[in-house]
Amino acid sequence: MDHFGLLSILPPLLTIVLAIVTKDVVVSLFLGILSGTIIAAGGNPYYALIRLSDLIADTLADGWNIRIMLFTIMLGLMVGLLAKSGAAYSLGDWAGKRIKSRTGALIFTWLFGLLIFFDDYFNSLTIGTCMRPLTDAKKISRAKLAYIIDSTAAPVAILAPISGWVAFVIGTYKEMPEWQSLGVGEFTFFLKSIPFNLYAIFAVFMVLFITLTHKDFGPMARSEERAQKDIGLYDEEKYGVVVSQVESKAHTSNAKPFDFLIPILAVILIALFFFPMTTWMNAVDGESITSVGQAMAEIPLGQAFNDTDSSMALMYALIFATAFGYVYFVARKLLNIKAAGEALLDGFRAMVPAAMILTLAWALGTVIKTPGSEGGVGLGLYVAELVIGGNFPISLLPVVVFILSAIISFAAGTSWGTMGIMVPVSVPIIVQLAKVAGISPAEAVNATALTIGAVMGGSVFGDHCSPISDTTILSSTGAASPHLEHVATQLPYAVFVAFCVVIGTIAGGLSWSPVVGLLATAVPFVAGTFLLPIWFGPKRYKL
Repeated sequence: MDHFGLLSILPPLLTIVLAIVTKDVVVSLFLGILSGTIIAAGGNPYYALIRLSDLIADTLADGWNIRIMLFTIMLGLMVGLLAKSGAAYSLGDWAGKRIKSRTGALIFTWLFGLLIFFDDYFNSLTIGTCMRPLTDAKKISRAKLAYIIDSTAAPVAILAPISGWVAFVIGTYKEMPEWQSLGVGEFTFFLKSIPFNLYAIFAVFMVLFITLTHKDFGPMARSEERAQKDIGLYDEEKYGVVVSQVESKAHTSNAKPFDFLIPILAVILIALFFFPMTTWMNAVDGESITSVGQAMAEIPLGQAFNDTDSSMALMYALIFATAFGYVYFVARKLLNIKAAGEALLDGFRAMVPAAMILTLAWALGTVIKTPGSEGGVGLGLYVAELVIGGNFPISLLPVVVFILSAIISFAAGTSWGTMGIMVPVSVPIIVQLAKVAGISPAEAVNATALTIGAVMGGSVFGDHCSPISDTTILSSTGAASPHLEHVATQLPYAVFVAFCVVIGTIAGGLSWSPVVGLLATAVPFVAGTFLLPIWFGPKRYKL
């Protein structure tokens, strides 16, 4: 039996419904896995629990998965060192003493967000705490600061080739036979999906446009008008008090801006070294290739990048970079041995929830995609049959996936959980539809990349808008903005970008070209960013 018919839909459907109702992604993922193992076990709860335990153990026993888990944890350790040493805060202090204009403060905040590309949580709290004194002095509303933080957190992390997000996304599709049939390296495929991640791209550029032109609209225009007229940096009467904030204190360590930049540069350079090096190392078999030097001579650099084992490359990069960071901060006397140990422990604790979601998402993906004859429910095979049999137009699948991902992510407040659910469902369908449609192999790769990009973009959009999202809450906290004011002021910007992305995704689905998708998104984006401030600018709000 390849699948269980309608019952195959139950695990992801139950996970989605529970995530929306309970707002608890961990429990929802666990119960979704359990429902799948119960179906596969013919309703026998004993064998279902045995299968569930084996499934999670096998997930963690997989070499690729455990390396990605170690990469995620090591990323947390690096973040802990950067935070404890005061290196990140030194950059904010440096900017505060040199930036004189309001526009300069906004641009630097945006650039600071791009620099912290490796972790959205660290981004949200660090930038808010560092930049709040400067933005307050320049009469920039707390809502605008929270918006910049939120829009350079998840949207930047999902675009960065070196982050916990890329490791997670790759992990959701790497072992899928449908994806493997495309014949593209997993990291190369992720790079191909970046131009199709239209929401993340235009969310980041939306911040830059608003920053350079000061053409705000909607509730944000009101908040900015209040701040510039010294009425208040936030509206406590309308949106309530600032519930939680990280105190912005004067920087007291001896850290300098280069103490932040050097470890980040080390991460990038070490990763760039290990991506091809991993391929060359793995090519040494002791027979046809006896040394790394010989492998380097026989395997071109471009092919080495494409064929790399990204889990190994990322894990090696973070292990070496974290070791470098530890020695560097201790040698610079920014941390002593005890403080460095505490920083590593803090970073480890911060990554525990992510590690748990990773494990459960991998297990859910396995039970969903595995055929019934092998202990799964074969959802991909069943849905592919339905879609293909119903002559569903392949060009519309990416936009449908974007909308569904946005709804789930908004309701559940999580982008990782949404991607863990939607990628295993979407990839088999688009690959099978591509085969039926008879499109070329290159177009099939682009079609799958567009679908993955739509899942990532929709997940980030929903998470970006959701009032219960962790990054939305952390952005309010870091900026010391009333949470409801941040949600109300950011929502029109995010929805506008998503509207443009829907148009671009439809155009991309008709052409399978990233250029067409980007241009089709850019046209309404440019028109809207000029017209909306005219229609819904500060003049509509009487203060």
